[in-house]
Amino acid sequence: MPSSSGAPHDLSSSAFEGKVVLVTGAGRGMGQASARAFATRGATVVIGDRDADRAAQTVKLIEQDGGIAEVVPVDVTDAASVRELIATIAARHGRLDVAHNNAGVFTAGGPAGDIDEQQWRAQLDVNLTGVMLTMKYEIQHMRAHGGGTIVNTASNMGDHLRYPGTGAYAASKAGVSALTRAAALDHVSDGIRINAVSPGATDTLMTFLPGESETERAERLNGTIPLGRLARPDEIIAAVLWLASDAASFVVGHDLVVDGGASA
Repeated sequence: MPSSSGAPHDLSSSAFEGKVVLVTGAGRGMGQASARAFATRGATVVIGDRDADRAAQTVKLIEQDGGIAEVVPVDVTDAASVRELIATIAARHGRLDVAHNNAGVFTAGGPAGDIDEQQWRAQLDVNLTGVMLTMKYEIQHMRAHGGGTIVNTASNMGDHLRYPGTGAYAASKAGVSALTRAAALDHVSDGIRINAVSPGATDTLMTFLPGESETERAERLNGTIPLGRLARPDEIIAAVLWLASDAASFVVGHDLVVDGGASA
């Protein structure tokens, strides 16, 4: 079993046996942890990432764990690229059972009156439009092939909680929460369950400020979290796995907050 940066231990090792699972943004951080977690539970995992080297590293880790994975390059902001991703999965595997739409970027951006317009567009393009496009083509495939499950990565910093200077990121992630719920109602009758997970501050590279040490990050963030520490990636992925599994078969259109009480 991999370390805590890989798979949590609360679902059986065969929970996704025979399933084909797509994880976007799986070259590092929570996406990598998600891909490893699905693979250790029997899934064939497709790594959708625009960084080929990082994606290849995730595949290597999965293969070392004894799992099966492959890379299909994708730019989630480009409709043609996303359409080709889903078409490639269908051609190679004939099915797509689960998708974890996790690709995202974060730039603090500054106060609303000073938001850099390029940073605004970049965050909405990846975080919100990227989720819309991946869901669109995943849904089209799943609708024609008997259904499936989709989990989108939103954030507690959006629909649930806000910090000064993060308006662009918060807007993009609040949009993911709203889009998830709308899509869930649109497509539950197609046999597709759609939910979101909203992580709080997590021990990944995304939570570091430029040049910041682990100690400095802890001093900045730990006091904002009632549990007194950042989440481990596996603690977030435990929620993703549950939402994607048959154990959550009656859960539709939910945004599951996993943030140590920060937004309670």
